[in-house]
Amino acid sequence: MSTILVTGGSGFVASHLILKLLKDGHTVRATLRSLSKEQHIRSALQKAGAVNLDRLSFHAADLVEDQGWSEAIQGCTFIHHVASPFPAQAVKDENELIVPAREGTLRVLRAARDAHVKRVIFTSSFAAIGYGYKDRQEPFTEADWSVLDGLPAYHKSKALAEKAAWAFIEAEGGDLELSVINPVGISGPLLSNDMSSSIDLFKKLMDGSIPRCPKTYFNLVDVRDLADLHIRAMLDPAAKNERFIASCDGSPLALIDVARIISEGRPEKAKKIPTAELPTWVVKLAAICSPAARQMVPVLDVIRPINNEKAKAVLGWTPRPVHDTVIDTVDSLVEHGMV
Repeated sequence: MSTILVTGGSGFVASHLILKLLKDGHTVRATLRSLSKEQHIRSALQKAGAVNLDRLSFHAADLVEDQGWSEAIQGCTFIHHVASPFPAQAVKDENELIVPAREGTLRVLRAARDAHVKRVIFTSSFAAIGYGYKDRQEPFTEADWSVLDGLPAYHKSKALAEKAAWAFIEAEGGDLELSVINPVGISGPLLSNDMSSSIDLFKKLMDGSIPRCPKTYFNLVDVRDLADLHIRAMLDPAAKNERFIASCDGSPLALIDVARIISEGRPEKAKKIPTAELPTWVVKLAAICSPAARQMVPVLDVIRPINNEKAKAVLGWTPRPVHDTVIDTVDSLVEHGMV
């Protein structure tokens, strides 16, 4: 069993990854910007059934500072670099996200190389692969990159951070190996009341915040399957210097499809679920006065088909059905009193 560092240890993906690594018998270190969150995370992991919590330690390290990284990384065989800045609201300057995402990734990679880490598994995003295209029919694969012009700041930060990571490995990575995971929208059971933005969409569907569904489409991956894919990419020699799309099987879902899955699977919890779609022209008209509607206009009627066969063929990964992920997400929101 190895000693493994997980960056951004308080996050949705990182917490599930820590849970699985501990179950597999590894020694885990996790970085936090503030160690004040440690007890909250330990408590959430314990309630989720975590084992070997004595094998988990926390270390203070921030993506924008050098301090703490070499100490956290020293002696680790693998690093899962999950941490990335995510805005609670739109930023005025895209560099508020781009700089810490890119420089933080390079900071981790340099420290990993200097500490003779075997492999870094970097959590990028499908935002680095499939955005900026119009009316594309061909499924996106790991060979694709998003068109940067006009991308939202977060999407651009993920693409530029990943590009910087690959450039570093090629130019000065030495023996350090890199594997990249590119997840789509992440859902699945919560370990605490801390929600990711993708989970917040489920909450809004259920609490009446969305009376009718705009014609938006998206792909989902279960956070538990995503953690499994990270570990497969960590251990399998075939994952060296490769990227892998993480997405459930099947076509992209319309928002109304998700609403229907909830209504049919958990009718007793679906009294406020929308049952109809909002015509695109209505959203565009509302965008004249509404900033929220204006942000939605670029993604209306946009379908991004995805090919997820590489992760399955190379790493033996098997994502669960999207129906199960949606229902488990709903049940978790109810369990934690979020809806």
